[in-house]
Amino acid sequence: MSAMEAKPRVSARHAQLGLSDRDVLEMYYYIALARALDERMWVLQRAGKAMFVISGPGHEGCQVAAMWPMDKAQDWFVPFYRSIAACLVKGMTPTDILLGLFARAADPSSGGRQMPGHYGHPRVKILSTSSPVGTQYPHAVGIAYAARVRRTGEVTMVAIGDGGTSQGDVHEAMNWAGLYRLPVIFVVENNAYAISVPLHKQVAGGSIAARAAGYGFPGVVADGSDVLECYRVARDAYERAKRGEGPMLLEFQVPRLGSHSSDDQQERYRTKDEIEADRARDPLRVFGAYLESVGLLTDTVRQEIAARVRREIDQATEAAERAPLPEPASAARYVFFEGR
Repeated sequence: MSAMEAKPRVSARHAQLGLSDRDVLEMYYYIALARALDERMWVLQRAGKAMFVISGPGHEGCQVAAMWPMDKAQDWFVPFYRSIAACLVKGMTPTDILLGLFARAADPSSGGRQMPGHYGHPRVKILSTSSPVGTQYPHAVGIAYAARVRRTGEVTMVAIGDGGTSQGDVHEAMNWAGLYRLPVIFVVENNAYAISVPLHKQVAGGSIAARAAGYGFPGVVADGSDVLECYRVARDAYERAKRGEGPMLLEFQVPRLGSHSSDDQQERYRTKDEIEADRARDPLRVFGAYLESVGLLTDTVRQEIAARVRREIDQATEAAERAPLPEPASAARYVFFEGR
């Protein structure tokens, strides 16, 4: 019997949350996969093979945890540009992600017609996001409202960064969702910076989660490095939505392990001590240490997961790079009305 097939350990923290040993090892795999994919994208950009990268090192733990309770086939996810790990758990593949990075015709997000990081996939119910920050919140509420009207039982999760919560769209969406008690989970991945602007200069009142009270639903804060705590609050939010009790706002306070994008250099506006403090909260390391402490992540298992991740990333890179570009004649498709 492999470690992935082991029985739940009743005394362990994850077992108390109803997660099996297999669950938490798969969660670790997705976090490692997203991190490796993220690092590969930066290498490709620095090698001149991709024009732009905007990624989320440090955000992976809360994303995997938040997506874990969702029904991957039935429910909807509305991402933002750092949602790599969440999209992988929802059903996108590393090849899907890299097809977008290389702007290839087979890119499921946009057919190679959007900037990298605009994730979407119709088959797995991931809504392609717009470039303006904050617009995904009203989109998610619209999906949730439709689910309520059609009585489909679908739940929608939508993610955004802390800077995006300053947009008016976010207020309108949460007000509407609270008013109609819609089945939507609002996720804010707070890494304390909106590009180079620190949180205290972009968020009034000191708390994003506290805003939920003004819209008539709960808001909670969780340490984004604590994967199991993120899972617990996400599971509570999902069960609340399924019971028809309305939305929740989850604020995950995550470490910022990289710059805002490949066009940014955070060392110019953050201190070395601050960056090092965030690195100590790396969810990959923190969750890995927990799994080691309960005897699940042995050297053998770690090596197996690392080899699997490396193989999948290498295969995805080769497949995506070899994929054909979109035809020039299709540049305006879906932009203008073409008649029936």
